[in-house]
Parts: sequence; structure tokens; C-alpha cells
Amino acid sequence: MPAGGPTSRSRLTSCQIADIIALIMTAYHSRELAGRVERALRRLPVVVISGLRQSGKSTMLQSEDRLARGRSYRTLDDFATLAASRANPEALLEQPCVLDEVQRSPDLLIAIKRVVDRGREPGRFLLSGSANLALLGSVSETLAGRAVYMNLHPMTRREIRRETHSAPLLVSWLNERTLPVGERPPVADAEVARGGLPPACLGSADGVDEWFRGYVQTYVERDVRQLSQVGDLVSFQTFTALAALRTAQVLVIASLARDARVSAAVAARYLNLLEASFLVRRLPPFLGNESKRLVRSPKLYFTDSGLATHLMGGSATSLPPAFRGALFETYTAANLSAIIEAHLPDARLSYWHEQGRHEVDFVIERAGQVVAVEIKAASRWDTGDLSGLRAFMRHTPACSGAILAYNGMQAVALDGGIQAIPLASLIA
Repeated sequence: MPAGGPTSRSRLTSCQIADIIALIMTAYHSRELAGRVERALRRLPVVVISGLRQSGKSTMLQSEDRLARGRSYRTLDDFATLAASRANPEALLEQPCVLDEVQRSPDLLIAIKRVVDRGREPGRFLLSGSANLALLGSVSETLAGRAVYMNLHPMTRREIRRETHSAPLLVSWLNERTLPVGERPPVADAEVARGGLPPACLGSADGVDEWFRGYVQTYVERDVRQLSQVGDLVSFQTFTALAALRTAQVLVIASLARDARVSAAVAARYLNLLEASFLVRRLPPFLGNESKRLVRSPKLYFTDSGLATHLMGGSATSLPPAFRGALFETYTAANLSAIIEAHLPDARLSYWHEQGRHEVDFVIERAGQVVAVEIKAASRWDTGDLSGLRAFMRHTPACSGAILAYNGMQAVALDGGIQAIPLASLIA
């Protein structure tokens, strides 16, 4: 066969593919949730990984050999695979497999239920999707008792900086209350502004603002249309931007509805859509003490601080000054949630707010112990910044410690069981 014919071209293509795969594997940032997923696959027939679109689910499923080994990979973003899942779903399920974007084919989930009921082989199906399947009634009912659900959050600072070789400081602190040693550089505003979605937080900041613009236009609209028919997309976009302005605040749906010029019922529906597509989360209140003035509404957090920054009108290198504190808190919420999901699945994250008096940004409950965490974006603090933590500890006998996480560099033990710990150390 002449040089340059089909064989040589085929050989060259294979080499190029190998080079690309090698590059991807070299560039891949390990995700901490993979360890928990691997353990679950040894025990359960179905493991479901959900999360915000572009948070890295597909990359993790294809790059982590411990998850991909022995399983074929198919995505329902592929038209042919989607059509096959609807026409003959059982044909896709003959062997153990990874199925991506499964929310696009409810019939496939019914077929998975039938296969599992015939024989509960551990690790048979690893599913992922950009919709919160646990919140979609028909889906959660289909897989009830057969699946465990996990959430892949945006990348943490640990994952971005490739510092996942050791356990998170939060885990050791909960066990030992030991002050971290050494100094860590503060969290930069630009880190918060870019958030944890891999296309935005990895590599250069050039083009990140444009990427977020396309993300909102393409992925948000697409996911919303898949989950529910929204007649007025402009109204929904306005509502989403107004919700971003309320990140890290106690949720008052009536106020949000009024500003968006929609009814309370429509506002509640829009919020449910944002939550089902992982754009926002509602953090429940901590109600486990004797205060009679507790705020019982959830707090609203955008899942990714970079996306919230973009919707507020900020950029990939700077935060809107009026919302700097709220965005640092949003960034911390994402990091803490991801660490808890991967390493402390039995822990519960909430917040505490005593109406008109005191508040604490985060409360962590685990194995009977309660700890309080207050976030401060500044590099210094004063005694007034400790008032919420001290009030919480007075009202909560079960509270065994408290952290003031500030954006400085040194950890200091304060009185009354409170420790001032650099934010960069808390999420390290």
C-alpha cells in the first residue's frame, strides 16, 4: 500500500489519540469523591453521581481507572445512545456500565430497576446526571432502595491545587481540635471569582468571563428546558440573576418574587428548577438549642461562587465590592460541602440565626458533636466578630468547639474554646 494510504493515516490517528489520552491523564486533577464512589460500588448495585453541569462528572468517570475499569462508558448526550435507550434500553444494560446524563431517559432507569431486581450484583451500574435525581420524584421512586446518591460539587481548593494526598484539615480538626501549624497564603479574590468549575478555575483567566456567558446561555437554558417547560425564559433569567444577588442570605421567597415581578408560586417553581439543576442549594437552619427567636427559613447559596460572581456583574479577576463577603461565604460553602460529601457523609451542614441578634454561618453536626464556623473575608478580626460564635456556644450545650475562619495566615487559640484559623487552612 502506498505511503500515506489508509494504513499510515490510521496508525497516525491512533498515535494522536494516545497522545491526547496521555495529555488528559497528565492534566487530570484527582477528585476526592472518587474514593467514596469506589467503596460504594463494592457494596451496592447502583451508584448515582449528580452535580452541576461542567463540574467534572464525565471527566472523573472516564479518568479514574478505579471507576471505569470493567465498565463500558456511554453518554445520553450522544443522540444514537439516547435513541437506543428509548427504543431498546435493555440492550445497553447487558454488561456493567457507566451511563452519563441518565436524566434524559426515564425509561432507561425503569429498565435498570428490572435488571437490579433480577440480581443485585454490586457495582453493576454507575450513573451520572446534571439533574438532582433524588429531587425528581419519579426517578427517586424508581431507584428507591437500589441506589445511593452522591453529589460531585465544583472543584475544591484542595483539588485545584493538587493537595488531596492527605486528609482534609477539617477531618482531623473535628477529631482532635489541633491548631494547624505553619502559614498558608490567603485565598485570593480571583480564586473566589473563578469558582470551582474546571473550565473556569483551571488554567489562564483569559476567556473565563466569555465562558461563563456561554455557560448561562447554553447549559442553564438547556437543562431548564429538559426539566420543565418555562414559558418565559427571560423572566427565568432575571430571576436567576436576582437569586445570585441573594447568595449567602436567608431565603425570603416573597421578597425575591416581588423583585422578579413574578408570583410567589412561580418563584417557588423557579427555585425548585434551580435546585434540581444544582445551580443553587438551600442550607437548612440549625434548630437544636433553646433559643426561641430562631430563624427557621433556609439560607440560599449558589453552588459555584464563580457563576454567582458572573451573574452579579463581576469578572474572573475581581469581585463586586458590595458582595465580597457573601461570595467568600459562598466559596467556603462549596468547599466545605465537597469535603463533607467525600470524607464525612454522616455529617450535616446547617446555619444558625437568632432573629435580630446573632448568627453563625455554618454548623457541622457529626456523631453527636456540634461545631460552629464563622467566615470572615478580611485578614483581621475584632471581638465583635466572635459574638455570634459565643452566643451559639451559650445556647448549645452540645457545641464542643468553634472556628472563626478569617483570610489571614496564622492560627490562634482564643478563649472559650474558639480558634481563629486561616480560611486557606480550614479548606486545606
